[in-house]
Amino acid sequence: MGLNIREIIPRKEIEISGLKGKILCVDAFNTLYQFLSSIRQPDGTPLMDNKKRITSHLSGLFYRNISLLLDGIKLVYVFDGKPPELKIKTHKKRMDGRDIAKERYEQAKQKEDFDAMKRYSSQLVRLDDEMIEESKALLGAMGICVVQAPSEGEAEASYLVRIKKQTYAVASQDYDSLLFGAPRLIQNLTLSRKRKTFSGWAEVKPELIELESVLNNLGININQLICLGIMVGTDYNPKGIPRIGQKKALQIVKQHKQPVLIFKSVENLIKALPEEERFDWKEVFELFKKPKVVDAELKFGKIDDNKIKEILVGEHDFSEQRVSKQLDRLTEAHEKLKQKGLGDWV
Repeated sequence: MGLNIREIIPRKEIEISGLKGKILCVDAFNTLYQFLSSIRQPDGTPLMDNKKRITSHLSGLFYRNISLLLDGIKLVYVFDGKPPELKIKTHKKRMDGRDIAKERYEQAKQKEDFDAMKRYSSQLVRLDDEMIEESKALLGAMGICVVQAPSEGEAEASYLVRIKKQTYAVASQDYDSLLFGAPRLIQNLTLSRKRKTFSGWAEVKPELIELESVLNNLGININQLICLGIMVGTDYNPKGIPRIGQKKALQIVKQHKQPVLIFKSVENLIKALPEEERFDWKEVFELFKKPKVVDAELKFGKIDDNKIKEILVGEHDFSEQRVSKQLDRLTEAHEKLKQKGLGDWV
């Protein structure tokens, strides 16, 4: 779900080559959901093994990460820990949304409407504990650093980018990391490099969003940005405040400036919300200002060919020939990365 402030956020397209020699902290859950939603068969069903277990996430982690490593990018995957209590509301909303999507998928299936089937099936995504653990195992076997956050993955990734000079940016499709103070956010990193359009195929390039540029362009500070996000709706208060969109929220934070005054001006609107949608803005604000994080050590391991084959070929029926071919590319990528020490990365 995440925060939606796309309309007002300045960004710039960059070439993937511009990220060579940089360490990026990837929001693992966001990326896994992306793979589960986008890597699918023509009728919208995810990739599966012979036992009908979903493998779309493993395919994305293996093939797309190898391409990024070959591009000279070092990756740190940051996994969510225990979510804050406020996020339970978001989880319930997602479950309700999946129930509706499941019903509409079945209706589309009866009509053999493959476009609708694909659209609704992507909303049925669910990431379970087994998927998470095998994702960590695969990443570790690929020599990619895995960090377990105590709570929110994006908060931990943002913190690591702030305090560790060798890490460059958070990689995520969501904007929440900006509210957590990430100095730089990269979007479209793990997407397919091309997407189908009405006129053919279009290239998908990474986009760079810089927090300082965002604040300067909007004429606000980080506290005002957090307030803006809360009004629009975050994972902690999904509905936000009705009738207040991104541009209206920007007007309000610029007019009233201080968090207390900002939310004083919309107090009646919050009180008018249904009880289950009301929120304490101070509680939400504090989760962004003081999230649970740790100073995690970044450890990049060695490639374990046997473990990769065990997970992909032995357990999930991937083509051994294709996996072996990609392992050669993975080895090539690591040989290139070895030429720089951790202290040389920026």
